[in-house]
Formats: sequence, structure tokens, C-alpha cells
Amino acid sequence: MSDFFKGLSKVEYEGPDSDNPLAFHHYNPDEIVMGKRMEEHLRFAVAYWHSFAWEGGDPFGGRTFERPWFDDGMDGARLKADVAFELFSLLGAPYFCFHDADVRPESESFAKSKKRLEALADIFEQKIAETGVKLLWGTANLFSNRRFMGGAATNPDPDVFAYAGATIKANMDVTHRLGGENYVLWGGREGYETLLNTNLGQEMDQMARMLSMVVDYKHKIGFSGAILIEPKPQEPTKHQYDFDSETVIGFLRHHGLDKDFKLNIETSHATLAQHTMDHEMQAAANAGMLGSIDANRGDYQNSWDTDQFPYNINETVEMMLVLLRHGGFQGGGVNFDAKRRRNSTDLNDTFFGHIGGMDVFARSLLIADDLIQKSPLEKMRAERYASFDNGKGADFEQGKLSLEQLAEIGNALGEPKQTSGQQELYENIINRFVR
Repeated sequence: MSDFFKGLSKVEYEGPDSDNPLAFHHYNPDEIVMGKRMEEHLRFAVAYWHSFAWEGGDPFGGRTFERPWFDDGMDGARLKADVAFELFSLLGAPYFCFHDADVRPESESFAKSKKRLEALADIFEQKIAETGVKLLWGTANLFSNRRFMGGAATNPDPDVFAYAGATIKANMDVTHRLGGENYVLWGGREGYETLLNTNLGQEMDQMARMLSMVVDYKHKIGFSGAILIEPKPQEPTKHQYDFDSETVIGFLRHHGLDKDFKLNIETSHATLAQHTMDHEMQAAANAGMLGSIDANRGDYQNSWDTDQFPYNINETVEMMLVLLRHGGFQGGGVNFDAKRRRNSTDLNDTFFGHIGGMDVFARSLLIADDLIQKSPLEKMRAERYASFDNGKGADFEQGKLSLEQLAEIGNALGEPKQTSGQQELYENIINRFVR
């Protein structure tokens, strides 16, 4: 095990009265919420890419972080793995997630890059056994290298499509070998800049064909985890085929794939799609596809994916209400696809980000539980739709009325009474429990 974080001890729960910035104030993994341990509800994961591979650069400036594994080939990759599992253990995070490009340096050929990935998988396998930290999901980076500038599964060049397929297979094999509980397909450049040079129908069909091949291979190797798709709007391409939850759900249903996939939804992506995160989660939950989430936040004044650590309690409470109402994640968890700011260069800053994010989710889970168990919120929501539970409302719900019969009822009613939606009251109830 690395001693990179010298002087830092395991982060423990000390309660809301503690002023220790390197302790949990709300995240108590053993606390029981609705019959399950808090850790089992939230299933926290650390993202390998932002915590260990990102160098702190942006479009206007280069590296601000200095880490001994940067630019050091396979030796650096092995050191990075040591440091990563040290961080996972110190945080008490039960899971991690990775792309292939995060864990191994690219080589001059696919075969050598694959060999490097497998060498890192050997290390991960040993460290998983030693620490008990598990793989929530693996995925392939099909967007950073210039070969994917025109997409991966949607690329007009069949050689690139084949390269993408080989990359996905290699990463599925490693994820399966490491006991990964899910596999994610993230279409970073599956979209277009202009329709002038794009055959939209062909590209959509290609994407569906790749997804079908992934499902077939999943069953062939006996991978029991969920295959997750991550909605992604307008970044980096002008139009993404997987724009938001509803778009992805519609695409899967159109191609008969809705029984084989679930969604991995990101807060910052919801912001870019001009949705709230609870809306995106609710759409997935309604379709039985709430697989996992990437926990972060976007900047409402910035049209870019800023991937900041979660901070907004009210936003997260509304997310946790969706989660608890629908029985939790279907295979996934809460992955911190979040990075400290470019000027947060101290080693402690990585801990502060994750501790704060874990506390925000834990506190929000407890508040959501109180809202469901102790507030009038659930009763009020049910009463708002209660007229559909019996009589003619129930007949309509059960499909027993024709349009003519419905019109007959409407003609006899006259002007319906006006009923308040009481939005302000609902909001006040939320705020009363946020404490």
C-alpha cells in the first residue's frame, strides 16, 4: 500500500457537532434508513479519472496539479493504482469506477494498450482482494483520442466502428473479471456538428447495432451486471443522440432494447439539458431504468460540464425522494464524477471534496426519509390524484371509457372547479425538514 497520504488517517463519522474537516458529519455507513444501512442505499464510488488522471488543465491553461505518476508510463500507472486504493480505503468508499484510458497509458497499438490494461487489471484484482473495495462499473474511453473525432459507434468509417467494438470488448472483459457490478456505455462523441455531412438515420442504426452486440456479448460471457447508458447533451458535439433520459429511453424502446439497459444519470448533464436532476431520475425510474447516478453539479451560469462536487442540499433531497420512492438503484450507486477546482492543489482538497459530497448525500437521504415518514408530503401528493382512485376517474385510469363516454361525462359536468396546486406549501414543507 502507498504512503502517499502521509499523516492522514481513515475518515470516520464524528457527527454534526464535529468541527473536524477530515471527518464525516452526516455519513454514517451503518445508520439504518428504511430498513437498509446508509452505505447500502448510497453505494458511493470514487471516479478514477477526476481524482487521479485529471491534471488540472482547462482550455486556457495547462497542468496545475503535480503528481509523481503523471508522464511516467506503466511505472506511473502502477503508482497511481497504489495511491488510488489508499484513497478509497482512507475514505471508506466501498466502490470505484474507471475508463481504460484513466488507468493505463495509451500505446502505439491496440494490442499493446490492451496488454497494459490487463496488467493493471492484475493489480486491481489483488487490491480488491486486499481492501474489499469493489468495482461499481467500468467503461471505455471512446472520445478523447482523435480517432473518435467523428464518433465511435456512429462513426462513418467502419474501421473506427471496429476499433470501438474491440475497445468495448476489452473493457467488458476486464470489468467482468474484476467482479464489476455494471458496465457503462458513455457516448462522448456520438452526435454531430452539422446535418450537412451527416446521415442521421444510418448513425442511429449503427449505435443501436453496437448496443445489440454489447447485449449479446454480455450474455455470452455470463456478465450478470447491468449495462448502463449515460445521457449526455450538447457536449462536445452540437447534438448528442443520447441527449437526456427521455431521449435515451425512447431510442431504446424504438430499437427493442429497453429490457437490456438502464441509465446512469449525471447531475451536470441534467443541467446542460435544462432539466433538474430529479426530473431525469424520475423519467428513468418511471421506465424501470434508474440504474445509477454520477454525483456532481454544474454551474448554472456556465454552458460547460464543470463537474463540481455536490453542494446543493435541496436539489439532493429531491433526488433522494425519487430514489427512496422507487426502491433504490437498480445495480448502481452514487459515483463522484466530480473534480476539485483547478486551484485546489493540496492533497487534502481531494478529501474535502469527497467528504463534503458524501455528507450532502447522507444528509439528504435522512431528510428525504423524514419527509416520507413524518411529513404530510406523501399524503398530499396522493390526495391530489385521489379522484382517479374510484368512480369515473378509476374507470378512465383502467381504460374502461371510450372518448364518447368521456365526452358525455364532461358535457354533464359544466365548468370544473379550480383546485390549487399549492406549490409554495410543498416547497415550505421541504424547507421545514431541511435542517
